[in-house]
Amino acid sequence: MTSLSAPGFPEDAVRARARGGTAAVFPDPAGYGTRLYGPTAATAADALDRARIVPPVFMPERLEKLIDLAREPEFSDVDLTTGVGGFTARLPLYLSAFGSTRAGSGDLAVHAARQAARLGIPMVIGENMVPVHGYRRSGDAVRSVLRARVESYLEEVPDGFGGIVVQQSTEDADSEVWNLLYSDPAFRPLLESGRLAFELKTGQGAKPGLGGMTVVGRAEAEQLARRFTVADVFGEDSGHRLRCATPGTFTDEILRQQLRFMRNNFPKARTWVKFHPGRDVDRAARTAWAAGADAVTVDGAEGGTGWAPGVFLDQVGLPLAECLRRIGSPDGCLLAGGGMWEGGRALRALALGARAVGLGRAALVAVDEDPDHGLERLADALALELRLLVSALGKYAAGALGPEDLWWPDGPAAPAHPTADAAPRDAARPAGGVA
Repeated sequence: MTSLSAPGFPEDAVRARARGGTAAVFPDPAGYGTRLYGPTAATAADALDRARIVPPVFMPERLEKLIDLAREPEFSDVDLTTGVGGFTARLPLYLSAFGSTRAGSGDLAVHAARQAARLGIPMVIGENMVPVHGYRRSGDAVRSVLRARVESYLEEVPDGFGGIVVQQSTEDADSEVWNLLYSDPAFRPLLESGRLAFELKTGQGAKPGLGGMTVVGRAEAEQLARRFTVADVFGEDSGHRLRCATPGTFTDEILRQQLRFMRNNFPKARTWVKFHPGRDVDRAARTAWAAGADAVTVDGAEGGTGWAPGVFLDQVGLPLAECLRRIGSPDGCLLAGGGMWEGGRALRALALGARAVGLGRAALVAVDEDPDHGLERLADALALELRLLVSALGKYAAGALGPEDLWWPDGPAAPAHPTADAAPRDAARPAGGVA
């Protein structure tokens, strides 16, 4: 019996992959020889899905691979090992942040951590975990929610791969989350192996311009009211209350100072920053890279696992394709999230400059389907599709993809890629703003 649902997301397809793994990439073999296969009805939901993947006829990189191998290359020769924000990942994937939501704070998150570790991909732990659930150091009788995920990950991750990324927002900063982790002996193995990162969260795709939101009961609301804004929006008779975090205020100078602070105070931790899909996301990303960020995460408007007002989910923020178009050729490691669950969408984001893509809703649904191996099977299916697609393009590494590999039916042959020194779209407006 499953407990999660994901309206508007291809939940059934994700669950099929969580059960069947790579077999779900292909049609049912029982129909082979008696059924004729062709394109299915168009179901593309956004611009990124509408782009076609277009292999060339002439493939010089395949010839180079042929000479190197002394045989014809195959899709299994595609190398998906990727550098992700200072870490090494076996696949161009990372486990997106779930935050302090009910779905992302319980056993599902621990199971997801364990499977992400076995896959050798980084795991991001979202904001407000400590202010909401508390923190316990090594030796305490009861593990905190955050440490349960960390310890489960460390039990399974192979040497040399993966890494843990911990977000911090305004309320986290008040709780000195990064200071707690950096000084905790339990995190020493991560620091010594270079596999710990701190991510400054300025926003998220589900609700650009707002902070985190969760639904809590009356008793919990009273406890959290000291740290968060608690609003009665569901009616006086309802047992539910809305817990709201503050979004934080950013300008270009504030962002630079924040990243400088992170690098100076936590020199052994990698420095990441996450942006919501704002209209000046290109300027924000380049500001972060110039300030030394090891990774910039862009959460498209299609992203989000948490609670949000319906008007934000449907009407606010740039689609991921437009975010990537505005950023163009990245100045550093660019990570992308938003509706990722299969190889075609992942490849399009990689071709537009992303180094890796995040699994959020898809990961939770897959683990809900099979807590032991659902995420692993989902990732195996996605990896097989990526290898088939990258090979079909005559390339043999995920990092070799480029905008020439895509065709856009409702626009130019390739998205515009502005140069790094191009004038920002909103140059006449004040820099930065509420994130």
